[in-house]
Amino acid sequence: MISDEPHLQVRLARDAQDLLGAQRLRYEVFIEELGGTGDMVDHVRRLECDEFDPVFEHLVLVDTRRDASSLDHVVGVYRLLTGEAAARFGRFYSETEYDLGPLKRNGRRLVELGRSCVHADYRGGTAMYHLWNGLADFVLEREIEILFGVASFHGTDIEALRMPLAYLHHNHLAPEALRVRAQPDHFQTMDLVPADQIDRRAAMVGTPALIKAYLRLGGFVGEGAFIDRPFNTTDVCLLMDTAKMSDRHMGFYTRKFEAKA
Repeated sequence: MISDEPHLQVRLARDAQDLLGAQRLRYEVFIEELGGTGDMVDHVRRLECDEFDPVFEHLVLVDTRRDASSLDHVVGVYRLLTGEAAARFGRFYSETEYDLGPLKRNGRRLVELGRSCVHADYRGGTAMYHLWNGLADFVLEREIEILFGVASFHGTDIEALRMPLAYLHHNHLAPEALRVRAQPDHFQTMDLVPADQIDRRAAMVGTPALIKAYLRLGGFVGEGAFIDRPFNTTDVCLLMDTAKMSDRHMGFYTRKFEAKA
């Protein structure tokens, strides 16, 4: 924990209030801010919910200065689903978008990440460092070997996203043994620009910060994108193999992050 921010606490959700706070934050980000929707969204109570919420563990960043009774105390969230929990439930969340056969067959310990978001007032600060610190603790304690999950570009205009998608395809495609593939009925190729015509700067400008952060840690992407119209996003599947992370990347991932000026 960062010493000069004792009001920020990261933990696994410990009660219904924490879960509701996470769902309220997700509603504010994914529904109100990004224009998404869903079958189980509760617009009356302003909660973004789905059938997986009881199955996932919820890593929450809490600001103790905010009012928990009004569900405003959760300012950052990650959903975490281990391979064991997914097996008991019957599937992973992202199986509707990607064929996860390569991951499920390799026998290594998995965790699926999802619904990651940070309150608008806390972006650009240390919120993600706190969440990643908590995620690193979870991975180490559970002896997780592969992390994966869908990450989103805002919008569904493939032409507008062709440069960053092509950059990911040509430069960060997962090795064959881990290369999940978008489901055939919804497969959107990411090979949209020849490798020698990619404008790397434009690609990076068009890539969300969270995806770039995973790439800096040595992350890969699966083959093909998935257009999620209800959520108004274009999704890619990110994967990270902890055994293949360089010493520099592993140190960045597992150390206790310090506040940045």
